[in-house]
Amino acid sequence: MNKDTRPSGLIRAASHIGTTDGYMPGFGNDFETEALPDALPQGQNSPQKCNYGLYAEQLSGTPFTAPKEQNERTWCYRIQPSVKHTARFAKINLPYWQSAPNMDPDVISLGQYRWDPVPHSEDPLTFLTGMRTMTTAGDVNTQVGMAAHIYLITASMKDEYFYSADSELLVVPQAGRLRFCTEMGIMDVDPQEIAILPRGMVFRVEVLEGPARGFVCENYGAKFELPGRGPIGANCLANPRDFKTPVAAFEDRMAPSRVVVKWCGQFHETHIDHSPLDVVAWHGNYAPCKYDLNTFSPVGAILFDHPDPSIFTVLTASSGVEGTANIDFVLFRDRWNVAENTFRPPWYHKNIMSELMGNIYGIYDAKPKGFVPGGMSLHNMMLPHGPDQPAFEGASNADLAPQKLENTMSFMFETRFPQHLTEFAAREAPLQDDYIDCWDGLEKKFDGTPGVK
Repeated sequence: MNKDTRPSGLIRAASHIGTTDGYMPGFGNDFETEALPDALPQGQNSPQKCNYGLYAEQLSGTPFTAPKEQNERTWCYRIQPSVKHTARFAKINLPYWQSAPNMDPDVISLGQYRWDPVPHSEDPLTFLTGMRTMTTAGDVNTQVGMAAHIYLITASMKDEYFYSADSELLVVPQAGRLRFCTEMGIMDVDPQEIAILPRGMVFRVEVLEGPARGFVCENYGAKFELPGRGPIGANCLANPRDFKTPVAAFEDRMAPSRVVVKWCGQFHETHIDHSPLDVVAWHGNYAPCKYDLNTFSPVGAILFDHPDPSIFTVLTASSGVEGTANIDFVLFRDRWNVAENTFRPPWYHKNIMSELMGNIYGIYDAKPKGFVPGGMSLHNMMLPHGPDQPAFEGASNADLAPQKLENTMSFMFETRFPQHLTEFAAREAPLQDDYIDCWDGLEKKFDGTPGVK
């Protein structure tokens, strides 16, 4: 018998079956959802016999002995245990998906770089074959650092599934709509939303509206979490209530299927005789989720001065060094600029962090020309960067009355590690060779006399 059950909906909470108010996964709260009545055992995680003849299986996202507030695991009640596969793992090649360390001696990563959108291909490309790695940082084998990718997708995965043992995946769509069919349920993700897919979770990606293009941050280190708000207090930035995770949905379908695993930077395949998305019910706090970037509430200065861009942090992944992230995911969206006698775009700076930016839509205020939707830029650690000449002149002479930045949404993958360009980024992606020229128009204004010029 083949059965495909796809209840629609997203959970916003823990401890109830269905939908209610709630929190982001991984914050100590448990979610509970079932696609069939009484599929979840009550009061016992792993009963001697599960209802419906299901198997109990736990997916752990942290060591068993992690502190209580960090411990993440989900109990899955599934039709067949995931250990069952018909063939040994065999290596396969996905040449455009690279992992750190990946340092090409003939590629110079030192510099300010910017790319136009990577064009779509006429070839059928899935989430796996359409991934194009732009930069890598750290070391996937020691689980530190990250990789930044562009995806180009024109075809849905069919009887093909994937999970990464290396990393958590943060997906940022820029064009097209995707459906993520996961072990825990189904999420439809549009541009201006993000999806977070935990390490070790099996999923399939379907194209709802294509061709699809977007960005992926592959996080080798500690999981993404909400940043501490400090003096900001309890509200604003990203609120836990706006992160949503799917309700249980299972596929009881016998069909030859391929499972691809990313492990230590290499790709392997095995084959099974059924869909692995057969979890009928689950409860726990290790689950995929999605977030609407339009619910991010920016904060800023309301008198003078220019706050650090860290106030725009949506998610952070710790490096183990307090205040220095393995990755920060930072969002620059529509907002009011209100401050007196203040230069409002980012100032010129060198930073211990490496900053890879992507444009989802609109115009970024510090680069009004050349940084287009679907494009990317890289300013590596301790390399100077800042507004181009038109942005500098515009900000220096702007009317300081309140004004609203509109038609803008850009983001940053920021890491404490240097980001190394891949061969694709250096030689195949549409690199803007004249990007560095955007600062040529900056003039010497110093003349030795007092007063502001």
